[in-house]
Amino acid sequence: MKALVIDDEELARKRVLNLLEDVDEIEVMGECSNGKTAVQMINEKNPDLLFLDINMKDMNGFEVLKRVEISPKPIVIFVTAYDNYALKAFDVEAFDFLLKPFKDERFFKTINKVLKTTRAEADTNFEKRLVEFFHEYSNGSLKLNSVSKIPVKQGNKTSLVDPKEILYILASGYYAEIYVKAKKYVLRESLNNLEEILDSNSFVRIHRSTIANLNFVEEIIHSDYSEIDAKMTDGKLLHVSKSHKKEFLEKIGI
Repeated sequence: MKALVIDDEELARKRVLNLLEDVDEIEVMGECSNGKTAVQMINEKNPDLLFLDINMKDMNGFEVLKRVEISPKPIVIFVTAYDNYALKAFDVEAFDFLLKPFKDERFFKTINKVLKTTRAEADTNFEKRLVEFFHEYSNGSLKLNSVSKIPVKQGNKTSLVDPKEILYILASGYYAEIYVKAKKYVLRESLNNLEEILDSNSFVRIHRSTIANLNFVEEIIHSDYSEIDAKMTDGKLLHVSKSHKKEFLEKIGI
């Protein structure tokens, strides 16, 4: 069985690679530090198994899988620090999740299960679970764009941020700055992943580095060359990029 290890954190990749040295049945074909390279390597090398991080800077693990063109698809082991609705929705026997930090025993338990599963079986089971997933969504029992709280770890405590109170979110390197009235929270998370779990009726991407809550847009400032800025209720001016301008104005109702 041939495997690829995909994670934007070098230490996380090295841990998996070191553990795989004790598994004779698995040959490591390579490692990737971002989603774009991962998609290319998967489609070129046709691996049997992926160790795939869900939260990467350029795209998340589900976006990577959408771009996989080979068939049958590889068996996927998601590696992530977040046990959220998405993990539960895709929790099937052929796919497994290693929640960071995981113990060695948990890793090898997953490996033993994977070695008993063929790629064809994994592909069939995944397609079946997708049908169930979208059936639940269509019946309203599963909401894709909704989370009740966003956990933000701060030292020895974890703050639970109510999305309804978020004014806007700004990208800052590998982190997201979440602004809630007079407070700012810093979370190691990509805007792509946050955009997926926030209510799309209220939150809109207005720039590659900005998500705004429409409920807190006070004014739209028009400037030269047809450019616009969104003035928030705290006085902050957020630039709306040309690529996001149309969607933003439509959601505002202009």
